[in-house]
Amino acid sequence: MITVSIRENEEFIKLGQALKKAGVVGSGVDAKFVIQDGQVRLNGEVETQRGKKLYGGEEISYNGETIKIEK
Repeated sequence: MITVSIRENEEFIKLGQALKKAGVVGSGVDAKFVIQDGQVRLNGEVETQRGKKLYGGEEISYNGETIKIEK
């Protein structure tokens, strides 16, 4: 499991940014395509909004990896 922390001065992180920060995609463009293609699950459900705000406690699944969002 990969852990991604929200920056201390930020309230949330967007889904595309979280995938990039976790290192499972190479760029924001890559994140956009895998999210739009329905390849990303957020808390077990397919999520197609790249700008979905994550506040901590969520789990992202993509390409066999699980990413936990921490505040």
